[in-house]
Amino acid sequence: MRRVRRADLARDADLVAPFLLNKLLVSGECVGRIVEVEAYTSIDPASHSFRGMTNRNAVMFGPAGHLYVYFTYGMHHCANVVTGGVGDGQAVLLRAVEPLAGLDVMVARRGRSRNIADGPGKLCQAFAIDLSVNDADLCRPGPIGLFDDGVAPPAVPAASLRIGISVGVDTPWRWTVAGST
Repeated sequence: MRRVRRADLARDADLVAPFLLNKLLVSGECVGRIVEVEAYTSIDPASHSFRGMTNRNAVMFGPAGHLYVYFTYGMHHCANVVTGGVGDGQAVLLRAVEPLAGLDVMVARRGRSRNIADGPGKLCQAFAIDLSVNDADLCRPGPIGLFDDGVAPPAVPAASLRIGISVGVDTPWRWTVAGST
């Protein structure tokens, strides 16, 4: 198992998103296989970066491979992998993972043993991802990382419209591993 290389993430979000399918998200003893993602770029009206850099979204404009975490609806954190080049304002939202290790920890954090990480807020709760890890470098040793264990992304990932947005709704930038979510 090796960390995902920054060069693999320093491309447009719509190219990186399907590449991230079947990669591993690791946080402490918790490991999950990424099975659902969504892409967001600075020219996309649904993206946090669409109106330019702010204190909240500044990480999106930094180097690829960093974690952009935001708090939404006053109750959920969402985790994104920054993509593209410095100044681009691109990221891939991690929507769901299939838990592989640390299940007991995830269950304790979520308070349930079903549907542990099948949504962006649930994923963050299960993996203890909050604003304290915003801007973490996923490509270098640290509290959280992205890894490749040799399982390739699907040759033809299922593509569909993104969920939970009110603009840019016709852009099919949501990808899933078929049969996983």
